[in-house]
Amino acid sequence: MKQKEGFRKYLPITFLIGAGFFTMGLMDPLYDSYVTIFLSRYIPFKWLVGILMSLDNILAILLIPIVSAWSDRTRTKIGRRMPWIIILLPLSAITFSFIPYAAKNSLAALIIILALLNLFKQSVRGPVIALMPDIVPAEFRSQGNGVINTMGNIAAIVGTLFLARLMDVDTVLPIIGHTKDVLSFPAAGLLVILATLMLFLFVKEKNAPLHDSSENEEEKKVPFIQAMKTVLAGRKIEDEEKPDKSALFVLVSLFLWFLGYQGMLPYIAEYSIKHFGVSTGQGAFAAGMVGIASALSAIPMGYAASKWGRKRMIRIALVVVASLCLAQFFLIEIAGILGLAEGQIKYLFWGLMFVFGIFWICIIANSFPMLWQMAGFSHIGLYTGLYYTFSQGAAILAPFLAGLIIDFAGHRAVFVYCACFFLLAWLMMGKVTRGEKYDKAE
Repeated sequence: MKQKEGFRKYLPITFLIGAGFFTMGLMDPLYDSYVTIFLSRYIPFKWLVGILMSLDNILAILLIPIVSAWSDRTRTKIGRRMPWIIILLPLSAITFSFIPYAAKNSLAALIIILALLNLFKQSVRGPVIALMPDIVPAEFRSQGNGVINTMGNIAAIVGTLFLARLMDVDTVLPIIGHTKDVLSFPAAGLLVILATLMLFLFVKEKNAPLHDSSENEEEKKVPFIQAMKTVLAGRKIEDEEKPDKSALFVLVSLFLWFLGYQGMLPYIAEYSIKHFGVSTGQGAFAAGMVGIASALSAIPMGYAASKWGRKRMIRIALVVVASLCLAQFFLIEIAGILGLAEGQIKYLFWGLMFVFGIFWICIIANSFPMLWQMAGFSHIGLYTGLYYTFSQGAAILAPFLAGLIIDFAGHRAVFVYCACFFLLAWLMMGKVTRGEKYDKAE
């Protein structure tokens, strides 16, 4: 009870910090659901679409670690993360709004606008994420990460269930022009700008409590490349003579589960449209179900991990999501057993994706805090960069691998692909020995 009351005083500021994560949650599902479709208008091969979908992740793997570590060392009157946020998020919003216009123009225009978007969006991602652990003490970060993930998934709900429906609106508006297959993107861009304004006005980073200040003075500054080499060698950044492979095992685990998830995500809207006959606007509903479930479950899963352990909850969730993916593979057979009509199968599909979202957010909400727990205050941005190095590395490879699977075995086979990587991640997480809420960074 004491712990719950302790986190309560950080709850309002954590929700406000979640405005930053809201912007990511707003753009990402629309990007994943519809950019694949836009590219497919010009490119008939799914494996090639997968490669192009991975280009944004190549920028991410280069930019996020560098900017995250750079923001650790940034010192301004408005803080170390905020300068990056107030410049790069509005630029992300503007370029995001232009995606459907570029898609109507040419493949070259689409690729150029996607490159600009990801240059801005991937650069700002690290500072946005690192803002929360800067302010919230280590023992409350599972709950804090649950809160900001809730905000991100509320944005995903807004994006997939409401803004996505604007893709079906066919009218003409001033400035925007014809709205068919367009309107969702400028609407999302406007919301991103509003969320950025809220973040800047109400989160005063320079007044954030710098907890563990006595430890901050002793922590040595470590360049990103050197830090990565130390972690990959299975040693602690704080003391390279001490062996510790827990951080490495967490990073490899998240690489594996993102290979599964990021392989499924880009193709799920197209799968829904082709196999269940839903409209373009309803194509993002599957991702919306994941978003709704994640929004509802993120905070409870943070508290559950605080009580029963982060590692234990992550491993349980990995088994569940692997099982759900196998159920999706046998969806037609299961629907037959249940006596569902053809038009009802989509509801079973959405229901399974809802349950998937409950346990997927358990993995996401608790893996970041495990890494932050291994980092001192001065290394939060750096460890955030390491997280994205591995997760975005998986995101680069996953669409291509999943695209090959789909080309050779059909859309359903991607769910078996996902299940295999979730189970491999479960095995790797079994080797982790640190990262619980009272473990020390040293």
